[in-house]
Amino acid sequence: MTERRNVLTPEALSMMDAIARTGSFAAAARELGKVPSALTYNVRQLEDALDVLLFDRRSRQAQLTAAGEELLNEGRRLLVEMDAVANRVRRVATGWETQLTIAVDGVMSQLTVFELCEAFYALNPQGVAGQTTGGPGTRLRLRTEVLAGTWEALISGHADLAIGVGEHTAPPPGIQFELLGPVDFVFAVAPSHPLAAATEPISDAELLLHRAVAVADSAQRLSPLTFNLLPGQDVLTVSSTADKIEAQLRCMGCGFLPEPHARCHIEAGRLVVKAVQRPRQVGQLGYAWRSGSTGAKGQRGALGLALQWWLGQLESPTTRRALLERHSGQPA
Repeated sequence: MTERRNVLTPEALSMMDAIARTGSFAAAARELGKVPSALTYNVRQLEDALDVLLFDRRSRQAQLTAAGEELLNEGRRLLVEMDAVANRVRRVATGWETQLTIAVDGVMSQLTVFELCEAFYALNPQGVAGQTTGGPGTRLRLRTEVLAGTWEALISGHADLAIGVGEHTAPPPGIQFELLGPVDFVFAVAPSHPLAAATEPISDAELLLHRAVAVADSAQRLSPLTFNLLPGQDVLTVSSTADKIEAQLRCMGCGFLPEPHARCHIEAGRLVVKAVQRPRQVGQLGYAWRSGSTGAKGQRGALGLALQWWLGQLESPTTRRALLERHSGQPA
């Protein structure tokens, strides 16, 4: 096994690639700056070590056998991985993370999140080698979470940054939190819903007679959060705010909606806002990140450059307002 591993060098894999691309030992030898007999000898060494035939000797061309095709395909993949590892090591040395995972609550503006991703990929930092796709080379991974699930992704280590977390949860040591701002919630129904004609303010007793639509908390370990559901009330549970709005537009239920999400439907008359007896909700949302230490608030010296860039963007009042308000493509 050790002998087989020793012969699978980058040089041997590059040789196989050159022979397959050029179609002959002679052409590959010219490309690699060697004589054809040296390539023939190296291929035989490779075949002896692996105990397989890589090329069909009956063909005048460099015709790969099935085993040769497999080695070529896997070899090309390994060469790409080797280059990628070298580039990632270089990126780590420059301070840019290999990967940054961001958990985004579904109530946030997805349009704004993707615009931030575009701006991140447009960066051209100095000292980052091997870049062909633009940006600092940090892989971004976005997770859509709901309610306590956004906190859980961060606290469990599955995310480095969480956007749209509620202020009601006290962050544990090593987690820092900043406010984005308030989100107003309104009680809304479709015009054809029975509650659309109800006398205001609507009591809990009357709400109990109608199905509510709720978004499922994505938390798996933390206690899931629920808001404004009455004991014994029929509930349609969906996975996102967009699905909740769609269900309420179809008169499948009623419930509180983030006003920025529902605004275009309210203005178009597809949803009707109704006053209820229970207090009107205003949620305070923020963002949190893993600081890696319990140092002073705002200390970022130990953070990777990618996370520092995102935190810098989130300090902008314009960005914060866009994340909370921009849900219909309108300017923030």
